[in-house]
Amino acid sequence: MIDIKSNLLQINEKIRNAEAKTGRKENSVKLMAVSKFHPIEEIQQAINCGQLLFGENRVQEANQKFPELFQNNQNIELQMIGVMQSNKVKNAVKIASCIQSVDRIDLLNEIEKQCAKIEKNINILFEIHTGEETKSGFECFEDVQMALNLFSENKFPHITPQGFMTMAPFTEDKSLIHKSFETVYNLSQKLQQQFPSFDLSELSMGMSGDFEIAIEHGSTLVRVGTAIFGERDYSKK
Repeated sequence: MIDIKSNLLQINEKIRNAEAKTGRKENSVKLMAVSKFHPIEEIQQAINCGQLLFGENRVQEANQKFPELFQNNQNIELQMIGVMQSNKVKNAVKIASCIQSVDRIDLLNEIEKQCAKIEKNINILFEIHTGEETKSGFECFEDVQMALNLFSENKFPHITPQGFMTMAPFTEDKSLIHKSFETVYNLSQKLQQQFPSFDLSELSMGMSGDFEIAIEHGSTLVRVGTAIFGERDYSKK
């Protein structure tokens, strides 16, 4: 039996220790509980322990679970963190406060279109590719720069860019993990200087196996699933 309460306490303690170790302000790093392939009952357990921010990878699964959870817990927040197909945007913007996995301008166009239909504003993060070839994300600085230029021209009035997200390589080589997070931090600093009218300070970096390294490199939000809920039940895939 997974002890979600104990796991949350341990992870929050590790986050606070990592903040202190790196000279960060206490509570400068938020914890997102990634609930992919975990049932409503386990998510509710986490909510009962005070966890309010959740991340889901798949829009269909999120739509099956979170309307009921929102009804019973009005103070929780859901963000989408998985690869976002254009045909899933319509349902994603209805339930999410943020789409973290924006990896192309075409996707921004679709998010704006669907948000305009329901008169909703949504936050986004630009996903930066720093991991395996199979992972998604913007691959060059110029493409993110181009996207932000479109925001400067008010092309996306229903969307607020808030920062950046990445997935580090799945490897035992910690130097590659450090490099991944450092790359995104440096990119964020450069783009914040170029686009001072936007607050691009959110850095969603770090998961169960590497979030302490991510905090060293300025992460403001860590995405933790397995370390909270245990191994996923892939039979629900």
